Amino acid sequence: MILASYPMRRDGQLRIVSPDRKTSTRMKRHSFIEMMEYGIDEPDGPPEPFDIARCTAPLPRAHQFLDGSAYVNHVELVRKARGAPMPARFWTDPLMYQGCSDPFLGPMSPIVGDPAWGIDFEAEVAVIVADVDMGATVDEARQAIRWVMLLNDVSLRNLIPDELAKGFGFVQSKPPSALAPLARSVDDVTGWDGDRLHATMCVDLNGMPFGRTDAGQDMTFGFPQLIAHAARTRPLRAGTVIGSGTVSNKLDDGPARTVTQGGVGYSCIAEHRMIETIETGAPVTPFLQPGDDVQIWMEDAFGNDLFGRISQKVQMP
Repeated sequence: MILASYPMRRDGQLRIVSPDRKTSTRMKRHSFIEMMEYGIDEPDGPPEPFDIARCTAPLPRAHQFLDGSAYVNHVELVRKARGAPMPARFWTDPLMYQGCSDPFLGPMSPIVGDPAWGIDFEAEVAVIVADVDMGATVDEARQAIRWVMLLNDVSLRNLIPDELAKGFGFVQSKPPSALAPLARSVDDVTGWDGDRLHATMCVDLNGMPFGRTDAGQDMTFGFPQLIAHAARTRPLRAGTVIGSGTVSNKLDDGPARTVTQGGVGYSCIAEHRMIETIETGAPVTPFLQPGDDVQIWMEDAFGNDLFGRISQKVQMP
């Protein structure tokens, strides 16, 4: 099943989208979050032509958004670039923070920020869960995964060091994330194996290929592990969103190369800058500037688009 939301009040108007994406049907459960709490209801009218350009985020706001860092290669590069050792437990104990879940930006919403903040995109896979009990096992967490989405975790890199130095987590450095227009049930997504999504994460920056990473490769922690980690000391209410963290691949057990160099590239600018720092002593690639255009989408093994496209331009506040 494919779901989308048209703009309506704060939570959107839920639509079931036909497999060919030509039509959609309005549901009596008016919003995605209502559907997660009470179940799929009957249609509220006949199918209508579907306009993906009208879509807001499938889930315009959620009970909570917990973002992991499942691709530990990304974390390792971050630490290596600043000369910090990599703790062994990072390979066995997931990193996670609680992000902004009210609102999620629509797929064409601008990224608003001062370039001095170090604006970056992070292309991620995300899932939506049903109710998860506190202390749920990995197997129980796996059974709770209902929907798969595509997410841009917008990050303000130049604000992160000062926030982390205070000893708490991200707030100012993690503004609202954006979601691609379509959410797909786990039984509908080509490449979903119950733990992770085997598909290509595609990123273009200003019309040029920036990343073509494999979301199913180099993922140290699957989504069930991330969910069980999040639920260790709290229940997760139906509609909670769990992010994978930036998709990141290695090349011959080392850092990836750019797409123009024949590699798979990167899912965020920071990773490219880290590799530049490691190799030359200083980064060259700038963070996002006003007017920059970011395109993010995912393709299955046959080249089919999975979630529609995140298409965002950067603008000043």
